[in-house]
Amino acid sequence: MLEGLWAFLFLGMIKIGLLSDTHSWLDPKLLAHFANCAEIWHAGDIGNIEVLETLEASGKKIRAVYGNIDGGKLRQELPLDARFEAEGLDVWITHIGGYPGRYQKRIREALRENPPGLFICGHSHILKVMYDHKHQLLHINPGACGQHGFHKIRTAVRFDIESGEIKNLEIIELGKRGQLQEGQIVK
Repeated sequence: MLEGLWAFLFLGMIKIGLLSDTHSWLDPKLLAHFANCAEIWHAGDIGNIEVLETLEASGKKIRAVYGNIDGGKLRQELPLDARFEAEGLDVWITHIGGYPGRYQKRIREALRENPPGLFICGHSHILKVMYDHKHQLLHINPGACGQHGFHKIRTAVRFDIESGEIKNLEIIELGKRGQLQEGQIVK
């Protein structure tokens, strides 16, 4: 009981903006959706350094990993995996990871040894939020928010972490892939 009280007193709440698969294009609306977030997490396939620099210019703490399309500069600056604690929650972000029952071999072996409380990956362009009962973790793939790929709707995720628990998870729909807003240019 006392441990729970100490956790409540010393662990706060943090709002997270989560995205993946920008593929060199960052929707200007996304930063407005993440305006109240303390941190922005990117699950790879950033595409170019300019997207990362734009996120960093937001003044928010950025946590990101590189993906399979990311070139040398991004691979030099970012890790393949990010494992860290956020408000008492063990978090693991990687780009290619799979999902409960269909994890990549590298991920499956690591989860057997030391599962996090939250496992995040991108790559598939398919939005998924699933609880993995076998490993006792929440799996999130925010889908893809870029213009390239087979996804139909561009998505991102926003949620709170409070005292080691995920709360207030929201799916952000940014519109159809390939559908530009007035004045937007895709390169």
